[in-house]
Amino acid sequence: MRRKQTVRNHPAPTMHLTRLIAYLLTLSALTGCAGFVTSASGKLADNLSSAILNQDDPETVEAGMPSYLLLVDSLIEGDPKNENLLLSGSKLYGAYAAAFVKEPERAKRLARKARAYSDRALCAHDAQLCRLLERPYDEFVAAIGKLKADDVPLIYASGAAWAGWIQANSSDWNAIASLPKVKAMMMRVVELDETYSHGEAHLYLGVFATLLPPALGGKPEEGRMHFERAIELSAGRDLMAKVEYARRYARITYDRPLHDRLLQEVLDAEAVEPGLTLSNVLAKRQARELLASADSYF
Repeated sequence: MRRKQTVRNHPAPTMHLTRLIAYLLTLSALTGCAGFVTSASGKLADNLSSAILNQDDPETVEAGMPSYLLLVDSLIEGDPKNENLLLSGSKLYGAYAAAFVKEPERAKRLARKARAYSDRALCAHDAQLCRLLERPYDEFVAAIGKLKADDVPLIYASGAAWAGWIQANSSDWNAIASLPKVKAMMMRVVELDETYSHGEAHLYLGVFATLLPPALGGKPEEGRMHFERAIELSAGRDLMAKVEYARRYARITYDRPLHDRLLQEVLDAEAVEPGLTLSNVLAKRQARELLASADSYF
């Protein structure tokens, strides 16, 4: 007899966010002390970012991330209205909390700080975007509807930070109530530039559509279309898209052949991919766990 799925009392968008972005940070060693450098060439920033995103050992990243958290905090203290630094802080805190922090209360603190930084970045970008998430839905949608293609990095980063905050506070219905606004932000990203960040806005939308089983209002077929589009936009190189497709759609629809095929494709794929290596290594680990539990689920 097929094992019945357990319905949770509340939805929780358990995205494993692993796009760890490095920032314009560097440490300069001096005689007897060390000084923080608050600016660097674009080449240095690109190289530092690539070093993290292309790291194939997540434990090395996990061990080093707290130092970057403190460093970005210090830079924001020195330039509290710098939009780029605020977005950097938001991405760093959000990625670390979602990918590596297991303690619920600590995850809440870090996710709250990620959202606070993204809120401040919105306000620094345009005073009319201050306290955006607190507005009624119609006003919120009208405000983000005025944003343009050049604003996609800001919209995406803010939406991701808010999604992480909802994840960390998934037992709080006040947090869950803001999910439609986060969905609206990701839809705006898709409208303006669906290719941004390997099409990950589609990945978020796929997760949002499959948080609940169909009997409770979930929309698995809508989710399937978003997952498949995310895979298409990354040419299959973003392995986390396939993992979430299996976890969210194949399991909720009890499609084991699709579930096992997607996860086996992840295991068979090469993890090393510019900009995706770290995420892909984590995706492979999750694929093994999902396959190992398949017999007890289906």
